Amino acid sequence: MKGLSGKVVVVTGASRGVGRGIAIALGEQGATVYVTGRTVAAGSHALRGTVGETAEEVSRRGGKGIAAQVDLSRDDQIAALFERVRREQGRLDILINNAITYPPDLTEPRPFWEKPLSDWEGMIAIGLRSYFVAAWHAARIMAPQKSGLIACTSGYIGVTYAFSVIFGVCKSAVDRMARDMAIELKPHNVASVSLWQGFTHTDRTREGLQAVPGMASQLYSHAGSSAEFPGRVIAALAQDPDVMKRSGGTFINAELAQEYGITDIDGRAIPSLRAERGAPLWAPI
Repeated sequence: MKGLSGKVVVVTGASRGVGRGIAIALGEQGATVYVTGRTVAAGSHALRGTVGETAEEVSRRGGKGIAAQVDLSRDDQIAALFERVRREQGRLDILINNAITYPPDLTEPRPFWEKPLSDWEGMIAIGLRSYFVAAWHAARIMAPQKSGLIACTSGYIGVTYAFSVIFGVCKSAVDRMARDMAIELKPHNVASVSLWQGFTHTDRTREGLQAVPGMASQLYSHAGSSAEFPGRVIAALAQDPDVMKRSGGTFINAELAQEYGITDIDGRAIPSLRAERGAPLWAPI
């Protein structure tokens, strides 16, 4: 039996990129994965990927993929998603808060006062607020069942500047939110963690390497991983009987991978960039 057989998972922002990789990696371990995102029709987004395509790949790898179109800027759609999970599965074991909206000018080398104020709405509404709303709904399922894991994707940007003031604010807040949620979730045996992923090779980031001078060196792309690597780490966390001892902490995925003996899909050990890019602020509670 695969390690996550019988487990129910929600992954936000899983049409493509890191979310897609996480969903597939968890599906490979036998999980039932609700693949959420806005893109349902191929060709309707500038980048490849739909929720249906990801769900199909989850199933092909050995899990059960369920496509769910959700606009995470809409509280009613988030509520409907979790009500669907409750109705169809009767439980929820893992929530992966991953979705974020990147403004088109994110990597432009201009100061914050020369960029539109609307950039705040996109990254904070999807990259932070929707994390909280999704966790709110997830906790209402997990707390009564006395089990669960809420994992937020974050990054070294939580302590190291990259591209945008708003980007750093968003990721720093994600780390703190995961920590404080852990305090309130502890009596209910539900774990909450924030996970730092380094450079990840996706369609979006590959485009950025070609278009943005200096991006490769600033983000240490040579040490980057596949999009499935963070999912492998999360799968190990979800199967760790002592995961509650990590609750409230911010962790570097590469370091957790070393502890759990995990490599990337090509067999590489992904290096930690703690020395080069900074260390997490929050330890487990």
